[in-house]
Amino acid sequence: MYLYRAVDSLGDTVEFFFSENRDLPAAKRFIRIALNRHGRPERIVIDGSQTNHEAIIACDGESRLRNRSRRTLKPIRIRQSQYLNNRIEQDHRRIKRRIRSMLGFKSTASAATILSGIEMVHMMRKRQARYAYNPAPSLAEQFEILAA
Repeated sequence: MYLYRAVDSLGDTVEFFFSENRDLPAAKRFIRIALNRHGRPERIVIDGSQTNHEAIIACDGESRLRNRSRRTLKPIRIRQSQYLNNRIEQDHRRIKRRIRSMLGFKSTASAATILSGIEMVHMMRKRQARYAYNPAPSLAEQFEILAA
């Protein structure tokens, strides 16, 4: 099982996706979801995974072909570096710590549900959920708004 995560340059979680496999179709599915929801970035920093590199190239090509504007889109620049993706590794540390204490998961469905909850609370702690009437709600207030 694999948890795909995308973090922007400010450290905010952009997207996350839980998959049973770490293969090309799963990587493409994650990249397509992230591009559809958040648009095309100028560059993406990844680790040395060749599968992620191929998925980004394939999804970038598809999105440029579907582009209906008169402007030609530049390809997404991909930077593969063991050290440049340190921001996402540090952000991922808290989730790993939480999962390790649970001693893993028994089923894929429960893993997906629990991981999405962990990610949501993690995003709330980073104050990514902002509301117009209260620009800095506490964690309890954010949870109360979501539960209502």
